[in-house]
Amino acid sequence: MQEISLGFSPCPNDTFIFDALVHQKIDTEGLRFKPHLADVEALNERAFKQELMVTKLSYHAMIYCMKHYQLLNSGSALGRGVGPLLIGKEVLSETAINAAEIAIPGKFTTANFLLATAFPNALNKREMLFSEIEDAVLKGEVDAGLIIHENRFTYEAKGLKKIMDLGDFWEKQSGNLIPLGGIVINRSLDNKLKQKVERLIAKSVQFAFDNNGAESDYVKNNAQEMEQEVIRKHIDLYVNQYSLDLGIEGRTAVENLFQTAIDKKFVESINYPIFVK
Repeated sequence: MQEISLGFSPCPNDTFIFDALVHQKIDTEGLRFKPHLADVEALNERAFKQELMVTKLSYHAMIYCMKHYQLLNSGSALGRGVGPLLIGKEVLSETAINAAEIAIPGKFTTANFLLATAFPNALNKREMLFSEIEDAVLKGEVDAGLIIHENRFTYEAKGLKKIMDLGDFWEKQSGNLIPLGGIVINRSLDNKLKQKVERLIAKSVQFAFDNNGAESDYVKNNAQEMEQEVIRKHIDLYVNQYSLDLGIEGRTAVENLFQTAIDKKFVESINYPIFVK
């Protein structure tokens, strides 16, 4: 069997997607996938070093990795109403946001890309693990926080307030879906292998849909003591039809985000084909 190194996060949406693949609950067509689980920003950093053959990657980070990686049409997290939230103890004005110290879940996360697009003058940022941001805001260590993943289901119960839904901002500004994270494969690999991996990830997603993957031990054991209701909400939010196949709408959203990065001068240009053909 050919071994493929595969990076993804321990969050329920990723373990839901990859459970069948890494545990061979589906026919993996002669491939064996070796999982490497890490926080999304850690995966972004590993991609910059080209350490993994296939990996989950923030779409923001992907902009800087296109020389070495290519985007698969399966496995992505994007959609509508799925964007990051800017939160605080109180709702802040734009002037206050620009002056605030804001906790972010990583420089190269798509969340930070959207924050920079909405508030280009908000430059005082502190990087920290996404799961620590709520508490940092509550303790007054930072003035505001940029939350992702399951934290969008918990911040209100902790008494925090939404300052802005950056996903909603993006949707209204662009008219497109919000591309959060995708699955990339090393560009140097054989195209038939790329297509096979793309096909197998889609089969793994479909298996999870068909077999109540949210209840699997693999998802539960990696969910950091998350309640089952939150696990289900998390998966329902981030795993959808675009996780099976980006389709025209999904690919258009990705292309729009990349073009925005060029227009905002985050990068000068992107000169490599984005998608696996």
